[in-house]
Amino acid sequence: MSEPKPIFDLNCRLCPRLAGFLDEVRTRHPHYHGRPVAPFGDAHADFLVVGLAPGMHGANRTGRPFTGDYAGVLLYEALYRAGFSNQPKGEDPSDGLQLLNCRISNAVKCLPPENKPTPAEIRLCNTYLANELAADRAPRVILALGKIAHDAVLLAFGLKASRFPFGHANQAELPDGRILISSYHCSRYNTQTKRLTPEMFYAVMHQARIAVDALI
Repeated sequence: MSEPKPIFDLNCRLCPRLAGFLDEVRTRHPHYHGRPVAPFGDAHADFLVVGLAPGMHGANRTGRPFTGDYAGVLLYEALYRAGFSNQPKGEDPSDGLQLLNCRISNAVKCLPPENKPTPAEIRLCNTYLANELAADRAPRVILALGKIAHDAVLLAFGLKASRFPFGHANQAELPDGRILISSYHCSRYNTQTKRLTPEMFYAVMHQARIAVDALI
C-alpha cells in the first residue's frame, strides 16, 4: 500500500514570498509559531471547514487554526452550537478543545502579508488541500469560508469555479457526491460591517450539521 500524500509540511518553502515573510515574522516575534499551520481536528472527519490562511496574531501566533483571533471566536461558538466541538471557545492550544467528527484547515497554510495570498501561492499550496480531500481522508461535507477558500476547494477537486458559484449558504453536490457549502468568512471586517451576522453564521453551520447527519 502506498503512503498517503502529505497534507502539511512544517518546513515548507514552496512560496518564496511567504517563506521570507515568515522568516521576518519570527525575527520580530520569536515566541510566535511563525511557520505553516497544520490542520486541526479529526484526521478522518466527515466535516471539513476550510478557511483562508493563518492570521498574524491568531494561528500564526498559536499554531492552531482560528485560535487566538477574532474570527475564531465566532467559528468555535458556531461549531459548539452545532455539536462539532466539546466547548464554545478556542483561545489557546492547551485549552482542551476537541473537535467532533470535524477538522479545520486553510486554503493557504502560511501567513500572507496583509492577509492576501497571491493566485500563484494559492495554487502552490493547493497540493496540500488536494491531498487532504483525497479518498484516504475523505471529508464528505465541506464548509468553505469565503470565496478564496471556496475556489481553492474546487481547484483541489479539479473543478471549474464557474460550475459552482460562491454565495453565502450556497450548497452544491459535487460530482463525487460530496457536499460543498459556502459562507462569508467570519472575519472581523465581515461581522463589523454586518455582511455576516452571528445568526447568519449559526444558520449556515446548522446547514452543515444537517448535511453531515444525512450521511448516517
